[in-house]
Amino acid sequence: MNPDQERIVRFYDRFGAKQDHQGFYEDAALADLIGASDFDRAHSILEVGCGTGKFAARLLENILAPDARYTGIDVSSTMVELARDRLSPWKDRATIRHTAGEFDFSDLGGPFDRVIFTYVFDLLGQAQTRAALAGAHSVLRPQGRLCAAGLTEGETLLSRGASSAWSLAYRIAPYAVGGCRPVKLIDFLSPAQWRVLRRKVVVSALIPSEVVVAEAV
Repeated sequence: MNPDQERIVRFYDRFGAKQDHQGFYEDAALADLIGASDFDRAHSILEVGCGTGKFAARLLENILAPDARYTGIDVSSTMVELARDRLSPWKDRATIRHTAGEFDFSDLGGPFDRVIFTYVFDLLGQAQTRAALAGAHSVLRPQGRLCAAGLTEGETLLSRGASSAWSLAYRIAPYAVGGCRPVKLIDFLSPAQWRVLRRKVVVSALIPSEVVVAEAV
């Protein structure tokens, strides 16, 4: 783990349950992601960067099939503890593991029908993004789906202004904004490996989020 990753981990160890308060701009994008991902047809799910387990609990309680199994990983030990506690009602089919931030997912019990990244790629550099996508592709079943949401560039005047302000704040003091900044995941998806099923920019509280669902080919 490099020094930048270590600082991000320390930030989220301190941030803890306050992460749930980011729903004012995340919830609309996550609702769109759920609507486009056919989670009810999935029987094996991996979430990279599970955070407090809030999204997983929503899936397990309302959407996933009764026999679906869920695996979540996170680099923050605080988040791992919070997620394990939140998902304890489903402990027979939900597993949370601490990770050192590597993108080799081969020992997590795949292959998976869905690999989820919510507000993770906006924390990663370009090389890390490519490594994370390669890791996801390697553990997805054929026609399995990458399901992602994260901060992105705006497409309207107001949302472009919000994303530009966030990018400026990141350049000045990256860890004041949790080490994340707007990115365009779509630019990293090679047609040789991914068939994009949905790409939409969802704006909530002026903050734009990119929703991407892509099928492994």
